[in-house]
Amino acid sequence: MENSAITQTSKAGKIPSALWALTISAFGIGTTELVIVGLLPTIARDLNTSISYTGLLVTLYAMGVALGGPILTALTGKIARKKLLLGVMILFITGHVLAALAPGFFVLVLARILSGFAHGVFFAVGATIAGSLVSADKRATAISIMFAGLTLAMVTGVPLGTFIGQHFGWRATFAGVALLGVIGFIANFLLLPPDIPMGQPLKLKDQFKVLQNGPILLVLAITALAFAGTFTAFTYLAVLLGKLSNFSENEITILLLIYGIAIALGNIIGGRAANKKPIKALTIMFLLQAVVLIVLTFAIPYKTTTSITLFFMGILAFSNVPGLQLYIVQLAEKYLPGTQDVASALNIAAFNVGIAVGAYVGGIVIDSSLGVGATPWIGAIFVGIGLILSFVSWRNKE
Repeated sequence: MENSAITQTSKAGKIPSALWALTISAFGIGTTELVIVGLLPTIARDLNTSISYTGLLVTLYAMGVALGGPILTALTGKIARKKLLLGVMILFITGHVLAALAPGFFVLVLARILSGFAHGVFFAVGATIAGSLVSADKRATAISIMFAGLTLAMVTGVPLGTFIGQHFGWRATFAGVALLGVIGFIANFLLLPPDIPMGQPLKLKDQFKVLQNGPILLVLAITALAFAGTFTAFTYLAVLLGKLSNFSENEITILLLIYGIAIALGNIIGGRAANKKPIKALTIMFLLQAVVLIVLTFAIPYKTTTSITLFFMGILAFSNVPGLQLYIVQLAEKYLPGTQDVASALNIAAFNVGIAVGAYVGGIVIDSSLGVGATPWIGAIFVGIGLILSFVSWRNKE
């Protein structure tokens, strides 16, 4: 049964206050996931590691989300949703305090993996909670509002965190993110109602049940491929812009701000476009994203064309998130009722498998004869395969 306060708020046409708590927390989590892109050169210099090796901070964080998220989501299925999210924020804060104090690369990696565990559980459970706060025809919009915290992190958190890291050291950035975690904890404590609907408690075996479902498995593959394509280029964006486009560090910070604004716009557009027919909207988004990544390959030597292309790349980079989350929940409701939380968690895992693969492949490309300039078109190949699979899923649904 839905919480009455939530139901009344939704019927009044207002955004439930609980949704803002999720958005605030997503801001802190989004900042830590993405700020590392701007900090890679700084951390590499400070710890005397190569760019590709430092890129493991992206890959292993993503694997922490991918592996820890689904398992922990299932293991915590009987815990009250508010209590669980508060615990997740404590884990998130702990990981960032450890990162800020890390004496070397190994401890920093452990801190990132720990933070990745918190990330995986938060977005898996948070997405289903966000969808439950509003009427069925507004669920993609509600999810996009929660994920707006992630995109707002790109607008303000990532550029500011990059600036802090460049001028005060990367440890100061992680300390700042820990503070964001504290703010998120307070927001969840004050705004989340105590009786959020929990649904049927799930077991680990439910994950294998979901993974054996063909339509759901296809969407997980689409998600992984789409984000492998995005992060093959995005992980090393600061290197790409500095080395091939000759932007200065301050200019790169401004470009990350512009990129973040574009992502915020794309998230809103994508959420609205996916409300009714998510798979149709997703297919169109993937097509456009593949085209833009190819265009970036040729635009990168010139500052003006790079800046323009980067804006469109930002619009498309995360526009598919609300649609992918909504679509997989819809499929879980259709084929395996009661497994929505696990399906959502597995999709968050697929996002991060894609991120891990993209960051890893991008590192290989950088160290090869192809160089960093090849990362956009390599990314376009991943997105193109995802486009083909999304078309297959669309046809099967019809």
